[in-house]
Amino acid sequence: MEEIQKAIRLMESQKTEEAIDTLTKYLPEADEEERFTIAELYLQWGMLNEAKMILQELMQRYPKEQELKVMMAEIHIDLDEDDEAIEILNQFGPEDEDYLQALVQLADLYQAQGLYEVAEQKLLTAKEVEPNSAIIDFALGELAFSNGEYAKSVPYYENAMHHQPVIGDIEVATRLAEAYAANGDFEQSLEYFQKVEEENPDVMFRYGFVAFQANRNDIAIHVWEHLIDKDPYFHSVYPHLAQAYDSEGMPKEALEMAKKGLAKDEYNKELYHLAGTLSHRQGNKDEGYQMMREAVALDPGYKEAVLFLIENYKEDGDYEAIIELINQLLSMGEEDPNYLWELAQAYEEEEQFDEALVQYQQAYPSLKEDSDFLKSYGYFLVEEGRMQEGLRTFKEYLAIDPTDTEIEEFVERLQEQND
Repeated sequence: MEEIQKAIRLMESQKTEEAIDTLTKYLPEADEEERFTIAELYLQWGMLNEAKMILQELMQRYPKEQELKVMMAEIHIDLDEDDEAIEILNQFGPEDEDYLQALVQLADLYQAQGLYEVAEQKLLTAKEVEPNSAIIDFALGELAFSNGEYAKSVPYYENAMHHQPVIGDIEVATRLAEAYAANGDFEQSLEYFQKVEEENPDVMFRYGFVAFQANRNDIAIHVWEHLIDKDPYFHSVYPHLAQAYDSEGMPKEALEMAKKGLAKDEYNKELYHLAGTLSHRQGNKDEGYQMMREAVALDPGYKEAVLFLIENYKEDGDYEAIIELINQLLSMGEEDPNYLWELAQAYEEEEQFDEALVQYQQAYPSLKEDSDFLKSYGYFLVEEGRMQEGLRTFKEYLAIDPTDTEIEEFVERLQEQND
């Protein structure tokens, strides 16, 4: 054992290579007890394959030794060798001291393989052996929850919480809160969130989110304000808190919160979109447009922001801004036929008819089944004196919407004029 103690001292002195070298050289002459100790050290030091080789040899000599089986199963699990771990764990029977642990580990492994029914059966067998085990009830709750069976998970979580409110580092109340929320019972969910003692930022965020879903903006605002005080860099909370303020009729606070979020997360396109919407609605159009353009600059494919700009530029009659915006998007590879149509209409409003025609023609192959586009295109062609093309386009339109008598009569008049 002197060499083993020497290796331990070397490892404690951060002399890793010397420690490992000492054990490697001593291993051939070590007795069985020492070999087991070396295997334990290898495990502590993360040398799983080396520990595995020693344990395989010892298991051949002592095939019924449970401690060896437990250790080997854990090594297989750590090495993602699930089938090998399952084979060992299935060797444990009701008479074995580690039977319950083996059943729980088997359930985890079967669940990881997607065999939920087998996993559940292992846990139910364990529950028969130990009906009041909080860990087994919790595991059954986790299995049901992960499988989307939220109502089924609740009684298991409640049993677990009754015997042990905290399992590992998880407060069972948080799981019950999530299970009730997932099942649409927000009021019950909020009751359990209120019982959670640890101020975990993720849990606080979910608490506020469930309150927001339940239209309890007062709770959401209180919880999220506290979360920001605790962790100002929890970026996800800012847009939600701003929306909660807005829903409560507090638009100034909402805009201020969105801007605070941008100060912490300057590349958040959703926050720019929200801040732009709020600014525009509060009468500060220039700031609103600037914010919205920032969102588009971050992600040219962010159509919600692009459409906001187009629609509001239309309301302002600023067709030059639409032309500039869409041409910029097209130059960046954002090829959306609806953008071409919007560009055509903007050119038309600016009386740049040649450019408008080009855009209509480019949009046509993709939008020729869109009745609104065909109607718009048809009128444009007629206005430009391109009667035959206009007639053809209107006929395509009527094939899609034959109930439009106004266009039908218009087409008849055009045909009479042409004749």
